[in-house]
Amino acid sequence: MVQLTGTPLSALVDEPVRIRITGLTPFQIVTLQASLKDEKENMFYSHAYYRANKVGEVDLEHDSALGGDYVGVHPMGLFWSLKPEKLSTRLLKRDVMNSPFQVQIKLCDLMLPLENQVTSTSKVSLTLERWYVAPGVTRIQVEEGRLRGALFLPSGEGPFPGVIDLFGGFGGLLEHRSSLLASRGFASLALAYWGYKDLPSQLQKIDLEYFEEASNFLLRHPKIFGPGIGVIATSKGAEIALSMAVHLKQVTATILINGPSSIYGFPHVYHGHTYQPIPYSIQFLSTNALGFIEFHGIYKEIGVEPSQSFLPIEKAHGHFLFIVGEDDKNTNSKEHAKKATEWLKRHGKNNWTLLSYSGAGHLIEPPYSPLCWASKIPNVSTPLHWGGDVIAHAAAQEHSWKEIQKFLRRHLIPMVTSQL
Repeated sequence: MVQLTGTPLSALVDEPVRIRITGLTPFQIVTLQASLKDEKENMFYSHAYYRANKVGEVDLEHDSALGGDYVGVHPMGLFWSLKPEKLSTRLLKRDVMNSPFQVQIKLCDLMLPLENQVTSTSKVSLTLERWYVAPGVTRIQVEEGRLRGALFLPSGEGPFPGVIDLFGGFGGLLEHRSSLLASRGFASLALAYWGYKDLPSQLQKIDLEYFEEASNFLLRHPKIFGPGIGVIATSKGAEIALSMAVHLKQVTATILINGPSSIYGFPHVYHGHTYQPIPYSIQFLSTNALGFIEFHGIYKEIGVEPSQSFLPIEKAHGHFLFIVGEDDKNTNSKEHAKKATEWLKRHGKNNWTLLSYSGAGHLIEPPYSPLCWASKIPNVSTPLHWGGDVIAHAAAQEHSWKEIQKFLRRHLIPMVTSQL
C-alpha cells in the first residue's frame, strides 16, 4: 500500500519537514503537489517529479527532483517553491497566534503540467501545519504613549534579549518575524510606524524619537535585560535601523536586510535636528518585461559618502550584520553595503559582518518562505519587482536565519550564550 508521510506533521515554519513515500512500484515516477490557502483565500501551488528507488521508496531528504518547480535534492523545495495563483501576491501570515498555515501535500501519478497547472488524480495526501509561534509564547498589544505594535515574549521567566523588528514600504504591522524570534528565545517588538491605527496614513518623515521611545520601552520591561537591544529590519526599516544605531546608545546589535546606507525619500528628525534625504531622479526608474517597477536605480548616489547623508555609521556603539540579496531589484543593497563597510574600515572599525547572497532578491524572509518575486505596496499602483532566483533565494533565507540568531545572541548576551 502506498503511504505518504511528513515528519513532523505540525511544526514552526522555520523547521524542516521530512517527506517520504513508500509502497510504490520500483523506479515509478510520481508527482508531488503542494498547495496552501492564505488568510485572504489566495492560493499557492508547487509541484515536483520524483523517481522511486528499487524498493519503491522516495525520500525528499536524499532523492533528487527530476523536474517541476525545481530540480535536485531539496527536502523543503515544495514549500519554498510555492507560487501564487494570482501573480504578484505576497504570502503573509497576519494572525500568527491562533492558526497555522495548512500545506496540503498530494501524491499523484506522473502527468505533465498543462497551462502551468498539474492536473491528476491524487493517490494519497496529507496536511502539514506550519506555525509562526511556539507553545508558551505570549503576544502583548502595545499602545503605550505614541508606540503601536506587538510585543512577543518567549515562554519562561526570562530575562530575555530584546529586539525591535521593522519592515518598510508595506506599512501596517507585520508580526511573523517577531513571533518566530520569540519562539527562538528573543523578546521581540514588532513595531509599526505608519499605516497602522492612529499612526500617520502616509510616511512623510522619520521621527527618531519614536524609535528611541520604543528602545526605552523594551529596556524597561522586567523580562528584558540590557544594557543594549537589537534591531532587525528590512528595506526602509533598515534605513531607520542604521540611523538608530548611530544615534541611540541603547542599540548594540543591528541587522540590516537589503537596506540603504543613507537617507532616502523622507527626512529624519531627531531632537530638533532635521536630516535631509539624498535626492533621487525618477528618470532612472525602470521596469521589467512584465511592467513591474524596479526602484534600485533611481538613487544615483553611490559616489556620495555617508558623511554627506547624515549617517556617520562610524559613531555607532554596536555591531552590524549586513544581509544582501545580490539580485535585489528594489534597493541597490550590494553597493550600499559595500560603501558602508568600506567607510567603517576607513575609520578603523571591524564591528560588522557582511552576508552577500548571489541570486537572492529583496524580500529575504525566515526559511522555507516562498520567494515573493513581485507584489504591490500602498500608494503605488503598479506591482514592484523584488527580484530573486527561487533556489538561490531559498538557500539565502535558510542560511541567514541561522546567522541572525547567532549574531543576536553573540552581541546581546555575550556572557550567557549557553542559556539559550
